[in-house]
Amino acid sequence: MQIYLDYSATTPTRPEAIAAMQATLTQQWGNPSSLHEWGQRAATVVEKARIQVAGLINAADPQSIIFTSGGTEADNLAIMGIARLYAVPQHIIISSVEHSAISEPARLLEMWGWEVTRLPVDAKGTINPVDLEAALQPNTVLISVIYAQSEVGTVQPIVELGNIARSHNIIFHTDAIQVAGRLPINVQHFPVDLLSMSSHKIYGSQGAGALYVRPGVELAPLVSGGGQEMRLRSGTQAVPNIASFGVAAELAAQEIASETPRLIKLRDRLFSQLADIPGLIITGDMVSRLPHHVSFCLEQADGEKLSGKTLVRQMNLAGIGISAGAACHSGKLSPSPILLAMGYSEKAALGAIRMTLGRDTIEADVDWVAMVFKQVLERLTPSKISTAEKPGY
Repeated sequence: MQIYLDYSATTPTRPEAIAAMQATLTQQWGNPSSLHEWGQRAATVVEKARIQVAGLINAADPQSIIFTSGGTEADNLAIMGIARLYAVPQHIIISSVEHSAISEPARLLEMWGWEVTRLPVDAKGTINPVDLEAALQPNTVLISVIYAQSEVGTVQPIVELGNIARSHNIIFHTDAIQVAGRLPINVQHFPVDLLSMSSHKIYGSQGAGALYVRPGVELAPLVSGGGQEMRLRSGTQAVPNIASFGVAAELAAQEIASETPRLIKLRDRLFSQLADIPGLIITGDMVSRLPHHVSFCLEQADGEKLSGKTLVRQMNLAGIGISAGAACHSGKLSPSPILLAMGYSEKAALGAIRMTLGRDTIEADVDWVAMVFKQVLERLTPSKISTAEKPGY
């Protein structure tokens, strides 16, 4: 029996998206920039996908969707695309709980003389809008705040933060990679200028992402060449991946009304099943939270025998896929910077666990995972359990 609970890291490509890729590889394999029939067939695929992805976030103009190689490139295009408009370093604001696709470009800008303010968060990982107001400077040119944190599931007050940015005429970007397809997004009503998405988080293939650019917002391209993607992302488009992304986005938009409440029910069931584990500390906001996201850390974690990484390996041996903190950092035995920013100790942060649910998750999976996880903990921490409670006594 195998159960996958790492949907925030990546989702399995759904059959409809695979079929779209196969059709492109066998029938619409031309270069979309070519004017002949083969090229135009491929171009039609790209433009259809652009409409489908625009529909996921209710963007009125499909040309506001810029296809990229993934969420990381979309984030980089937002940050560096604004920065490259300025000959002299300016000031940007990010949060202290950003994905590395934002925090690393910001660090690079600092090396180039830019000033970067990192907004603090509370113990739930939430930004106080008052802190954003206080951080504004006359030369603030960009605010980038992650919509929902992938490690702890907290959903930020994006509308309130975006309204602050808009009232000061400052460009506002949000990394919505964990949110798109899981919670409704309407960019016609949201005060966002730039918004990042990723195909493989919504059951499309890996290798495709998108940046929504509100009409009228200027960006400098990171890649120069043939001028594809509205001259913001040169290079021949990965048509099969884009086709997959489009289909996945369209289906996600159709299913969100039923899938989101189903995931919330499963999420809360898993939290309830794990609630009696001694020393388990739920991380993130339990109310403003991603619908599929369960995360916690363990007080008894010691970074050696018992750590998030150890638990991931033990669960994997039992046929269950979970994550220790962020998937992008899972190879490193180091405390999560996100949890440290939230005020957790290094010891607790080393015991961080994330279980994220998806389309294939059912109640029986949740119940089995909870039972196995408790058994794994008992084996790793026998001293925490009395003799009478141990099997065989």
